[in-house]
Amino acid sequence: MRRVVVTGMGAITPIGLNVEDFWKSVKESKVGIGPITKFDATEFKAKLAAEVKDFNAKDYIDPKTAKRMELFSQYAVVAAKEAIEQAGLDMEKEDPYRVGTAVGSGTGSLQSIERNIKRLEEKGPARIEPLLVPAMISNMACGNVSIYFGLKGKSINVVTACATGTHNIGEAFRTIQYGDADVMVAGGTESCVTPIGIGGFSALTALNTTEDVTKASIPFDKDRAGFILGEGASVVVLEELEHAKARGARILAEVVGYGATSDAYHITSPAEDGMGAANAMILAMKDAGVKPSEVDYINAHGTSTHHNDLFETRAIKAAFGDAQNDVLISSTKSMVGHLLGAAGGVEFITCVKSIEDGYIHENVGLNEVEEGEDFTLNYVKGKGISKDVNVCISNSLGFGGHNATIVIRKYVGE
Repeated sequence: MRRVVVTGMGAITPIGLNVEDFWKSVKESKVGIGPITKFDATEFKAKLAAEVKDFNAKDYIDPKTAKRMELFSQYAVVAAKEAIEQAGLDMEKEDPYRVGTAVGSGTGSLQSIERNIKRLEEKGPARIEPLLVPAMISNMACGNVSIYFGLKGKSINVVTACATGTHNIGEAFRTIQYGDADVMVAGGTESCVTPIGIGGFSALTALNTTEDVTKASIPFDKDRAGFILGEGASVVVLEELEHAKARGARILAEVVGYGATSDAYHITSPAEDGMGAANAMILAMKDAGVKPSEVDYINAHGTSTHHNDLFETRAIKAAFGDAQNDVLISSTKSMVGHLLGAAGGVEFITCVKSIEDGYIHENVGLNEVEEGEDFTLNYVKGKGISKDVNVCISNSLGFGGHNATIVIRKYVGE
């Protein structure tokens, strides 16, 4: 198998519009959750969201091009631009058919759907926007990234709800391993803080209805009461090792394992025994040639819902066995909420930065872990931990039973 490394990263998040600002905010335990401002949420049960602030795509990309994209595509293209620039990838020097794209979105553009339903009801079908379909469908983030940067290799949009970002990065990893591309631009994007987005998840009773931002997204806490919807994008450049070395790229970390399973259990709840997620971790560690005792940190899916945090904890215990109490665990969602299709990419970036900086962030807002034999793991609490980090795992679990795990390791050369 060909080795795969990370050479670039880009992020649009509720706590930073680039990777540097995002990571600075993470180390400061900054929470990007606040009252919803994108629409009047007075009549909605959920009043909080993790919105992206002060973003204007025209500050980053050609205004005419930006105007033709919906917000989720704008986020993806801008995050990809940062990643490609950090990687120093010059497409004029690359075979474009060896550079691919794997960028997913869980929902596509809910904004365009809402906007055009209103047009249909008020003005009739003749007034529906001609570009509604290519604006709203979820693959258009991937399509726009491919078009904007001239990436002519494999172009895919894996859609697995909350596991979307991790699956896209995992499939990009496999694509390079098996020689179908030398470089893949991969990640996820989401922009569904809209009336139907908030309303739909509220109707599902998945969202926390508190108005206290300090208690809104508190994974593994005994008082957790649902997730907070977030938005943003996260895109990374993955590259075959020899290709990266040949062009003198700076290597940030190495991707060494990927595991994917299905619970085949329920459309929203993870399997109660956690074995679907456990097997994704087991497969990923086996793929990486890594023992549970060698993993320093798990960036948990950690949504702050009762079911996810309980069943993911059971999954970690099953996958790690005797090493379960030695691995440190935290959820980035405690700061940025749940970015759905973009979550896995943001959490992948967090793992890479943890390796680079030797720092593992806390579960912000975690005051008291739920009592009982299930919750006996080493959740990072109170403050972050500075330590050498060599191997990280990132978990993502999606509605429909989709489980994905990525293993990232410090790059140590030959």
